Amino acid sequence: MKQFKVFIPEPEWPESHKLFNGIAQVVTGEPGIYYGEEDLIRILKDCDAIIITSQHRVSRKVIMESPKLKVIGKYGSKPGPDNVDLEAATERGIPVVYSPEANSDSVAEFTVTLILCLLKKVCFLDHALRNGVWRDKLLVDRGNFTRELKGKIVGIIGLGAIGRRVARILQSFGVKLLGYDPYIKPEVLSGINITLTNDLKHLLMESDIVTIHAALTKETYHMIGEAELKLMKPSAYLVNTARGAIIDENALIKALREGWIAGAALDVFEKEPPDRDNPLLQLNNVIITPHFASCTYEAYERETVMVHRDVIRVLCGYKPENIANPEVLEKRLDLKEPLS
Repeated sequence: MKQFKVFIPEPEWPESHKLFNGIAQVVTGEPGIYYGEEDLIRILKDCDAIIITSQHRVSRKVIMESPKLKVIGKYGSKPGPDNVDLEAATERGIPVVYSPEANSDSVAEFTVTLILCLLKKVCFLDHALRNGVWRDKLLVDRGNFTRELKGKIVGIIGLGAIGRRVARILQSFGVKLLGYDPYIKPEVLSGINITLTNDLKHLLMESDIVTIHAALTKETYHMIGEAELKLMKPSAYLVNTARGAIIDENALIKALREGWIAGAALDVFEKEPPDRDNPLLQLNNVIITPHFASCTYEAYERETVMVHRDVIRVLCGYKPENIANPEVLEKRLDLKEPLS
């Protein structure tokens, strides 16, 4: 008889569910269904754990009205206010576990892919050829020429695991790197040839490409708005694989329409999925993808195994290895040190 029950709205790697065999019953959500606050409260009435992606939110109300809830898991980076109410979880003594750096390589590689696609106009050229336009016709307009990444200035906002990985990859292209992160410790940047600045405006004005890798917080919400976009070069590109709300979407639409910047590549949006009438879906100087940067086989396997093992540790009375609210352990004196 399985002792616990775990709800996973969006199963990333079903093969990893076998880790729960003999320990917990795993209930998964319906594909493509978003579970809102009331849905989660109803489902979690008899669940001991929930494991989410960035697409679902475990709010204070959900946490307080789920009496059996013992642990919350979040695939990927550390959960923030857009994912899990850490304060409420800590109040109830519920550990929130996650998988730090498990998807760093995947997101970093995707980011560099987007940068190259922008500079090399891959989507534009693909569309042109599918519509019967060959190279000679395209070369008549010098605006159709592509650009080299070598020698460009790339500004990186946020130098956590993903931002640093992006920097390391880009070094091989011969770019100049600028970094902005008020909380970074310089020693973690060892081996990366990057110039740090405390002035975001300076980074925006100097960069040919700006790529965002910050967490969404009260401080970073709409960090890039109309004033910031107007600081960028008309030839510059903006890339966001972090969180959509870091950019003021309305300001970005205006910037793309009026040519304040040359283009953008977005894997994330303020509202996900974006509305079908969102102008970003119609503009030809923006590349858009459906929050897919972390969706690799390798990342999903790493994330799920890391999170599932920590959920199992908590359910079985042990401290987790990767916890987003470590202060909860001061309340949970019943949790033992993990077995070696």
